[in-house]
Amino acid sequence: MKALACAFAASLLLASQANASTFRCESKLVSLGDRSVEVQRKCGDPASRDFIGYSETASGRQEMQVEEWVYGPTNGMYHYLRFVGGRLSEIDSKRN
Repeated sequence: MKALACAFAASLLLASQANASTFRCESKLVSLGDRSVEVQRKCGDPASRDFIGYSETASGRQEMQVEEWVYGPTNGMYHYLRFVGGRLSEIDSKRN
């Protein structure tokens, strides 16, 4: 019984990690690494779009623009998408 509970907990953990790397816009799906233009084409214009600043590459040779887009509310849920250098780098969802 204990092994079954551990397996169930592990599957929930994996499912939550998988959800953090994708975002569904109606019937379309966007994933980490997608270009901002692809996300806008699939999901439309965000409710808000904020310029956060700049981030340096690991080598420190290039600055990349950082933006945060907000979609929602959809059924009380807001979705925050962060783009670094024009690529989707983080997806966070919160109920407000």
